[in-house]
Amino acid sequence: MTRARALADRLAAALADVVDPRAEAAAPEGRLRRIYEGLGVSGDLAFAELNPDGYDHVFVGPANAPGRRRFDFPAGRAALEARLVEAWPREKRGIRRFLDVITRVAADLAALMKGRPRDLAALPVLHPTLARWGLRSLRALLDATVADPALRAVLAVQSGDNGLPPSRVPVAVHAAVAAHYLDGGWYPVGGARSIPRAFIRRLRSLGGRISVRARVDRILLEEGRAAGVELADGTRVTAREVVSNADPAVTWGRLLRGRPLPWRVRRRLARSRWSVSNLSLFLAAEADGLGLDSGNRWWLASPDIEAVYPAAGVGSWMGDGGAPGEPPGLFLTDTTLKDPPVAAPRVHTLEAFTFVPWAPFARWADSRHGERPADYLAVKARLEAAMLAALDRAVPGLRERVVFHELATPLTNRWFCEATRGAMYGTEKTRWQVGPFAWPVRTPIPGLVQCGASTLGHGVMGATLSGLAAARALADCRTRDLLAAGGPPLRTVPAERPETWPADLPGRSRR
Repeated sequence: MTRARALADRLAAALADVVDPRAEAAAPEGRLRRIYEGLGVSGDLAFAELNPDGYDHVFVGPANAPGRRRFDFPAGRAALEARLVEAWPREKRGIRRFLDVITRVAADLAALMKGRPRDLAALPVLHPTLARWGLRSLRALLDATVADPALRAVLAVQSGDNGLPPSRVPVAVHAAVAAHYLDGGWYPVGGARSIPRAFIRRLRSLGGRISVRARVDRILLEEGRAAGVELADGTRVTAREVVSNADPAVTWGRLLRGRPLPWRVRRRLARSRWSVSNLSLFLAAEADGLGLDSGNRWWLASPDIEAVYPAAGVGSWMGDGGAPGEPPGLFLTDTTLKDPPVAAPRVHTLEAFTFVPWAPFARWADSRHGERPADYLAVKARLEAAMLAALDRAVPGLRERVVFHELATPLTNRWFCEATRGAMYGTEKTRWQVGPFAWPVRTPIPGLVQCGASTLGHGVMGATLSGLAAARALADCRTRDLLAAGGPPLRTVPAERPETWPADLPGRSRR
């Protein structure tokens, strides 16, 4: 194979492996529906459609400022384009071109996933939009299409789903998210836990066993082949194959400690760059009457969306030991309104997020959860107060109705998920860490495969596809062979009309 052909194949593979990281709130149609039904888990799952007139609400500019802009993302490409043009009529041509590029790139990605990798040297001819824009930055696409700062912020706000600013996220990665949401947003009935519960039920029905709160201490090797795992309590579980869903730095750095690593693995570890981290504020509040609905809310302090990300120097708002300022960006979800209980709720559960860098928290990395030092607790309390104040400006009256709040920091991610540097999304999804440049599912150790956020992609869809890829590698079969269970049709309901939900809906809460 010529060098040009090899490079073309690598490019095509990089683009074809881009996946949607926020599938847990995306329309459960197409590929995800086929997977759930094909694996036989669909009978234990249901999804609620978020407000179709605004599954994402975006606010650009300081709270209560005269020039503050609001935009509600409606379901449907035509509805979205019409609403964007109504809000920015002078940008009509650029809006249409931007959406055309996003949808065409997404369609080309779908076509690539169905094609044969060796046929992709003709990428520029078969998929010219993808060839032109796929690995260029989202900012380059914005520069070529629209000029209004608020409009640029609205079109780029969903880059929060991959943790990269427009200057660094490839158009293909952004398109995989933005195009997927053109038909609206959806949420699993019963919350995110309903998805693993459905898989656990299916696993047990097939005779499998699962253990929780069973920390794995290391991967066992025999004659250079994976042979099982040893738990923290010394229990050994033997197996012919091992699948690691752990962070690659954990898999290769802790679970295989003391073992000489292949040079390619050492080089990849040294070159890996980890995604942004975050503060997560979990709330319980008497939120009725505050104007919230099932749609997500994004707040940007200014149209400069680059300032939301640590790569652009965010972190200075945290105060460096003094009083924190206001987060440059916030995301809020009211999960009670996405997944309403049978009885009308008095107290809502809400979650708010903002991006932060790992560095300010690194000094406490060796401390234990529940035993953090006083200086960390003081910083955490100041950040929690700053987020509460920012949320109260965004949703006036919310603070006084809060009955419970707890802040999670990058250290929380590291403790509970063993996420390197507290990363939200595994490795950064830059152009050099997707596709053939991401961590491969197959490893140099026979019998060991890996999956999860740093392989094919992050989020529910990325993790699911990587799990299927791991199963294919171990079973030496095709995806269609794995998706032959023929589960019942996946059920869907409108989140805004819980009175229409059937009583036997899987996951329905009766709290």
